[in-house]
Amino acid sequence: MSDPETEGLRSTFPSYMAEGERLYLCGEFSKAAHSFSNALHLQDGDKNCLVARSKCYLKMGELEKSLKDAEASLREDPTFCKGILQKAETLYTMGDFEFALVFYHRGYKLRPDREFKVGIQKAQEAINNSVGSPSSIKLENKGDLSFLSKQAENLKAQQKPHPLKYLSHHTKRECKRRGSLKSEKIVRQLLGELYVDKEYLEKLLLDEETGNLTDAKSRALDNIGRVFARVGKFQQAIDTWEEKIPLAKTTLEKTWLFHEIGRCYLELDQAWEAQNYGEKSQQYAEEEGDIEWQLNASVLVAQAQVKLRNFEAAVNNFEKALDRAKLVHNNEAQQAIIS
Repeated sequence: MSDPETEGLRSTFPSYMAEGERLYLCGEFSKAAHSFSNALHLQDGDKNCLVARSKCYLKMGELEKSLKDAEASLREDPTFCKGILQKAETLYTMGDFEFALVFYHRGYKLRPDREFKVGIQKAQEAINNSVGSPSSIKLENKGDLSFLSKQAENLKAQQKPHPLKYLSHHTKRECKRRGSLKSEKIVRQLLGELYVDKEYLEKLLLDEETGNLTDAKSRALDNIGRVFARVGKFQQAIDTWEEKIPLAKTTLEKTWLFHEIGRCYLELDQAWEAQNYGEKSQQYAEEEGDIEWQLNASVLVAQAQVKLRNFEAAVNNFEKALDRAKLVHNNEAQQAIIS
């Protein structure tokens, strides 16, 4: 009995792959994706074909489909470098720069090719130059921009907090680092694509006519939380990110989310809560097998334990962090931990 999915397919897997690659090079991305889909009907789950179709979707702007194919290519082999690179590229295009950076680093450790090195550089630059990750849904500059323009004189210019900065004996508060902003131009530079009135993002969460907004809501909460954290409104950032917790889909996303919430609690001198969320981040980082996030989470927990005067536990976590820093050859982190 014939397979209904392959019924009507008149060519072979290699032929459809070759046809898709030719169409892709000619800029016929939709047709190329169709050819790769035909190929996948013949060899379901072929990882090279999934990456090829993911590239087509990325060119077409269908980012969720691109990410889905990239992740599917890694299902059987998480060390598949082409899949890791494609996932990183898709995340970068979606504006999830931190997650993209994680996968660029992961790929570079497996295979130190130029593509991963360039990816690390551009993702790090994007993180440094913007607040948070813009939603994959391009927000149009429709609404009133009053929120940012009204508060332009009051906003603090702050760099993205890094967990290792908490290793000094006196925590450096991000909200005290810089002077007040004095021009709308600087606000635009600080917020990048998020210069679209925070209230517009909040309206997105309340829009019941848009249909299923689960992913959009998750990303909007992500963005709003980052804005609050960047301007030193840590309790509001916590409230926003805690609303996002049930929407977090992946272990890596939960690792990052719990870490950021814990770091905000640390800024508010609420050490018990910081330790609690830091330990959750540690747990998910262990499950994910991500050494860099294990490092970050261990630092957060240790710093909270210092504030709680639980010095023995803090030393254990600093030692754990030091071990992780050595594993990823992070000399800066090693020096910060032992200094």
